[in-house]
Amino acid sequence: MSNIKQLEMVAELERKREQECAQYYNQAKTHLLANQQKLSGLENYRLDYLRNIRAKASDGIEAKTLNQHHQFVAQLDKACEQQIQVINQSVLVTDQRKKMWLAQQQKYKAIAQLIEKKQLENKQRADKLEQKMFDEFANQRTARNMMQSR
Repeated sequence: MSNIKQLEMVAELERKREQECAQYYNQAKTHLLANQQKLSGLENYRLDYLRNIRAKASDGIEAKTLNQHHQFVAQLDKACEQQIQVINQSVLVTDQRKKMWLAQQQKYKAIAQLIEKKQLENKQRADKLEQKMFDEFANQRTARNMMQSR
């Protein structure tokens, strides 16, 4: 029985670790989603800005102003590239945390299964002992009945 109690304590620790890993994984997924949304916002802003430049250019625009607009678009392109790198890193972190969570989940499940197995073994042992006692009582009753009938 104490063996099962020890296993239950270990299982509880592993369950807590599994919950922590799940929490870290969810945080990583949330961070990844936020980074993807940021990239989407940057790309949309860039497209809108380019549309505005084209509209202004059709009415006529000075070369200096056009050059400034192109420099700003280049900065937006660089920001998008940097955000893609951040997303790629976030994907790696998210995948790593998912693997850690799944591995921890397997540890917890293995210990839980071991506890169930031990409990079943203990129950079977107790059932066998109980059956032996009933058999012994039946044998004693039979022996008493035979002694009384003589």
